[in-house]
Amino acid sequence: QVQFAESGGGSVQPGGSLRLSCAASGIIFRLNAMAWYRQAPGKQRERVAYITDGYITNYAATVKGRFTISRNNAKNTVYLQMNSLKPEDTAVYYCRSLSAPDDVWGQGTQVTVSS
Repeated sequence: QVQFAESGGGSVQPGGSLRLSCAASGIIFRLNAMAWYRQAPGKQRERVAYITDGYITNYAATVKGRFTISRNNAKNTVYLQMNSLKPEDTAVYYCRSLSAPDDVWGQGTQVTVSS
């Protein structure tokens, strides 16, 4: 059974940092591209970053230069380091493999950026 478990969210002030983690199970992690998504209230879910099995990374324009995606294949875990956070980064953040079935999502982790 494919599962993703996100953690590390919280409340921070603008300009602050958070590191999200996502543990994956039920997949051959090292062979899968992994991605982080977010969904803000009243908005569609959007992909913010992905990392391939070959460690190639890609970022949405809104987070490029501030967020860094990384992975640890030994721990079946993908990370999202978020720096210089802005109020518009407030959302529930999810991770999943790019090949996972469309209806498979974790519970997400809430990130709130507010002064």
